[in-house]
Amino acid sequence: MWYAFVVLIVLVVIGLVLLLVVVGMYNGLVTLRNRYKNAFSQIDVQLKRRYDLIPNLVEVAKGYIKHERETLEAVISARNAAYSAGQQAARSPGDAQAMTALGGAEGQLTGALGRLFAVAEAYPDLKANQNMLALQEELSATENKIAFARQAYNDSVMAYNTQREVFPTTIIAGMFNFQEASLFEVEQAAEREAPKVSFT
Repeated sequence: MWYAFVVLIVLVVIGLVLLLVVVGMYNGLVTLRNRYKNAFSQIDVQLKRRYDLIPNLVEVAKGYIKHERETLEAVISARNAAYSAGQQAARSPGDAQAMTALGGAEGQLTGALGRLFAVAEAYPDLKANQNMLALQEELSATENKIAFARQAYNDSVMAYNTQREVFPTTIIAGMFNFQEASLFEVEQAAEREAPKVSFT
């Protein structure tokens, strides 16, 4: 009789240990998922700052490069597309489709800004404009912050994805539907570089 009681206690202890292990793995996945979502929110803050700077930049440039209407419209169009993609990605950070769309839209915006700055080089008065210089400095600083925030996000996603793929956590991830998160990558090599914004 006492033997059955000891076996029961051992089984209960083993069951509690297994439960604690499962809870620990689940909580670890939740923590890592929240970490990459928070990291994306840091990207989102910087992207919004960038999106807010661009109309000001276009307004300053508009007064000097009236004959470059197509370039200015392309920048605004790319900014609006990137803003929309950014909002979608902010609703579901880590979603593969949203992150791919954001990466593509950001690449288009970077290309459009690069063309604007190339055109602006031909206008000495624009290059010397104090507002343009200040906006250029703010945009450059924002681009650097975006790059750092993107790296932090990608590191957080990598940690989450690695944890959800290792055994035995992969069993818990499958049971509780922890989906793989996608990195925030820019696909084309030319788009990987921040736009050159030097007017000196």
